[in-house]
Amino acid sequence: MHDPNLFSDLVRRLRSGDAAAATELVRQYEAVIRMEVHCRLSDPRLRRAFDTMDICQAVLGSFFVRAAAGQFDIERPEQLLHLLKGMARKKLAHQARQERAGRRDVRRLEAVEQDGWDGAAAGPTPSVVVADRDLLEQVRRRLGPEERQLADLRAAGLDWPAIVAELGGTPSGRRKQLARAMDRVAQELGLDESDDDGPA
Repeated sequence: MHDPNLFSDLVRRLRSGDAAAATELVRQYEAVIRMEVHCRLSDPRLRRAFDTMDICQAVLGSFFVRAAAGQFDIERPEQLLHLLKGMARKKLAHQARQERAGRRDVRRLEAVEQDGWDGAAAGPTPSVVVADRDLLEQVRRRLGPEERQLADLRAAGLDWPAIVAELGGTPSGRRKQLARAMDRVAQELGLDESDDDGPA
């Protein structure tokens, strides 16, 4: 998407929780995310353990609810691409650490070469996952009153200086407050993993 106005409109619609915008995001970036994951699955045993669609669903689901809460400041397509790739790498690395820690020891899985794409996941498609309005409502319910106010102001299009003028604090402090809230809620809803990589 090279038109800055079209991209700005997409970001605005994502912040408003627009399902059509979420579907458009999937159409444009799903293949890129899956390729990022696929290229990093150099170990055939990890390829056997993971499906690129599963990682893609997790990335898009987490991104969508965070974008709808106004957590991200995205002005250019390259920024969005960098963000999504980074989220994919982080999720894959976390799951690989969990596998190697012994929850499902991939070293015991038969090393089977898999040169092509993996099949589609059995669960819902990414567009269904990220466009789930009920999920957005669950996120809002789990935010505290001030956190919800921050998310609502961001969804309405206010930037951090404008929010600070209304609520006080500093742009950096308010941004971090929302990021911490979204980290907590995403973990509670199973969208993101805990930072604790130790055995469960």
